[in-house]
Amino acid sequence: MRDVQVMVVGAGFSGIGAAIRLRQEGVRDLLVLEKSLDVGGTWRDNTYPGCACDVPSVLYCYSFARSSGWSRAFAGQREIHAYLRETVDRYGVGDVLRCGVEVQRAVWDQDAGRWRLETSDGEYTARALVMATGPWHQPRWPDVPGLDTFPGPVFHTARWDHSVDLTGRRVAVVGSGASAVQVVPAIEQRAAAVHVFQRTAQWLLPKPDFTLPNALRQGPALRAVRAGQYAVQEAFGYAFRHPRLARLLQVGGRMHLRFAVRDRRLRKALTPDHTIGCKRLLSSSTYYPALAKPHVHLHNTAVSAVRGSQLVGADGSLAEVDAVVLATGFHIGELTLARSVYGVDGRTLHDAWRHGREAYLGTTVSGFPNLFLLLGPNLLTGASSAITVLEAQLTYLCAALHHLSGVTSMDITPTAQAQYNAEVQRALRTTVYNTGGCTSYYFGPGGRNTFCWPWSTGQLVRRLSHFDPTVYTTGKEPATDPPPASSPAVV
Repeated sequence: MRDVQVMVVGAGFSGIGAAIRLRQEGVRDLLVLEKSLDVGGTWRDNTYPGCACDVPSVLYCYSFARSSGWSRAFAGQREIHAYLRETVDRYGVGDVLRCGVEVQRAVWDQDAGRWRLETSDGEYTARALVMATGPWHQPRWPDVPGLDTFPGPVFHTARWDHSVDLTGRRVAVVGSGASAVQVVPAIEQRAAAVHVFQRTAQWLLPKPDFTLPNALRQGPALRAVRAGQYAVQEAFGYAFRHPRLARLLQVGGRMHLRFAVRDRRLRKALTPDHTIGCKRLLSSSTYYPALAKPHVHLHNTAVSAVRGSQLVGADGSLAEVDAVVLATGFHIGELTLARSVYGVDGRTLHDAWRHGREAYLGTTVSGFPNLFLLLGPNLLTGASSAITVLEAQLTYLCAALHHLSGVTSMDITPTAQAQYNAEVQRALRTTVYNTGGCTSYYFGPGGRNTFCWPWSTGQLVRRLSHFDPTVYTTGKEPATDPPPASSPAVV
């Protein structure tokens, strides 16, 4: 049995950032457990052709480790994965990483004031448990009758099979979200035919991607570009909080579609029937031109069945293909291990969230002492960078751990959690996320939006920079081990 002060689960952006920030705050007794054999999270797993970030590169990095090496305005998967590996080495946190160790179960031990973790490497205990598994982790496999009998290769974009050569083959791409928008232009150049099954048309804006000149990669110029990009992202966020303004953005989306697609019938099929921002906003300057090519066929329907090598659309359309690519996204609303994390009285996190995910400031959950979620419920938006959100949470985490150094346990009160989430849901009522006329992964059980933050990024940073111990109940006996963190610094 091995005991640490802080255990972090997951070594993607969140887990690596947590390890670095905790080290900077004086925490030495910590471990990061990662079930895969390498760091990187979603940027390790998603290796499909065309995979890249849809957040500007200058915003998609840690503020304490800004990269001057981005080659493009929107970095690709390989660059981002390399950045994470380099950051681990640069900040010397490789010694706390345990790759190839899967957490199978976590149980709160009230008497010991510890989390007990069962892993593929044996048992661990920890004062504090930090879940850094991220929302883009578990691929969503569609429930299509006959899919398991398809005679050719079938794989998800997040589990791309690089042994399959798509050159000269007929390929079906199921889905029209962020992954499909990137993968279709990347494979249509070598495939004999591409059949795209679109259940819902998405709003798409041009992607201003270009090679970054050296002059913009460092110093004052880099800071200016970063500030400008942040302002643009916040402007989008403001529009999403005011649906009338969001509809003005649709003018740009319609113009982009009209200029890229001349065929009226195809253009009509690609025109969304909901307000922009209701679903995740996509950006691409190559997707529409790819769909307009004669060997690329859009099926404006979901796949209802697979019969042999044929995909059958819900509208009766057929596509004879040699390979199937599933661009069907992730189980966004389901935290990895939620069914295996046991809090007070043996209740699982899944049980606590049976009516929908919720947490106090997206970070702590009542009934689960000393447990902290990174990129938890109602913290992300369709505009801001997840890294900005993450760093704000790490500030809150450090403050919470500093307070925990004087007690055995710390648990957010049910009242504080309920009042906070009621405030969030009230604020979401008037946003485009809730009023845009669509269904999306933003919503969980009971029809509640459990994904989006309803205010500005600045307000998020401010609220997470202040830790209020009065909304927590604490253990009575003081802890005997050394403090896990010094006074928190603001990111």
